[in-house]
Amino acid sequence: MRIAQIAPLTEAVPPKFYGGTERVVSYLTEELVSLGHDVTLFASGDSLTSAGLVSVWPRALRLDPAVRDPMALHMLMLETIARRAGEFDILHGHLDYVPFGLFSRLDTPHLATLHGRLDLAELRVIYEAFPASPLVSVSDAQRAPLPRQNWVGTVLHGLPADLLTPQPVRPSYLAFLGRICPEKGPDRAIRIARRCSIPLKIAAKVDRVDVDYFDAVIRPMLGEGGVEMIGEIGEAEKPAFLSGAHALLLPIDWPEPFGLVMIEAMACGTPVIAARRGSVPEIVEDGLTGFIVEGEAGAVDAVGRLGGIDRAAVRRRFEERFTARRMAEDYVSIYRRLAALEGRTQLRIVG
Repeated sequence: MRIAQIAPLTEAVPPKFYGGTERVVSYLTEELVSLGHDVTLFASGDSLTSAGLVSVWPRALRLDPAVRDPMALHMLMLETIARRAGEFDILHGHLDYVPFGLFSRLDTPHLATLHGRLDLAELRVIYEAFPASPLVSVSDAQRAPLPRQNWVGTVLHGLPADLLTPQPVRPSYLAFLGRICPEKGPDRAIRIARRCSIPLKIAAKVDRVDVDYFDAVIRPMLGEGGVEMIGEIGEAEKPAFLSGAHALLLPIDWPEPFGLVMIEAMACGTPVIAARRGSVPEIVEDGLTGFIVEGEAGAVDAVGRLGGIDRAAVRRRFEERFTARRMAEDYVSIYRRLAALEGRTQLRIVG
């Protein structure tokens, strides 16, 4: 198939630093190319891909201080895509609702994968304005605030099978990975680790919006010992970091749409102890790949039961459920269904 992948311009694909959406777009794009499809990636000019790359700006916007109006460049990218729409069998957007007004007026089938939370009042009215736009959720739980939209599938995220692998290290601490913010619960992770008398390593970034929370809540807790703040890490450091952990702690308090850190841990054979919020019950298999818990006491109890988890089985379940190849195949099935509904000729059918 001739597929257009449309990424945010905020980060490169893959991102140089933090950027969950752009990472998923990269994994998906490369797998689609590997499957033999003709893929064009619309993204920032510093993106790296084996697909054809089309860019309206040479650099990721977050790294370009000269850009004051990022929406102007996103609108230019969408107009570029609209003028070339006839070249594609499917337009796959990762910009949430932004392209709907334009894409809904094109003849080329389109869909949007929604990567974020949907439980905001302002989102309901904009999505309801485009009831026919085909949407893909990254978990069934993500759909709950917008049950009447045109959901055409749920596709769980996946990682390249060999991106993160178990390392031959002896687990000696609990791990927290991601962002320092109230909804992710790093303060709860610290309390859980201390109640278990096990060291905690925190590999996380602090966004500007969360600096006050870090200074007021987390920084004082770091001074009490037993907690090591190692900062943001990249994919090269993650296998050793996660393999060295007894478990990944995910004491979230928000409707997590997916949570890539969970499958990153599983790829390394590391169990996940996560709060029963959002997508967690769809990702973690209780007693097999980790434990789904309620509250800090439940997490403490789960740490005491980690001896019953087979880390090799955790890795096997990652391979069975969460590879980028499975993700790409799921999307191709949806692409073909939408193209068939539109009666379009698919010039390259593979697989």
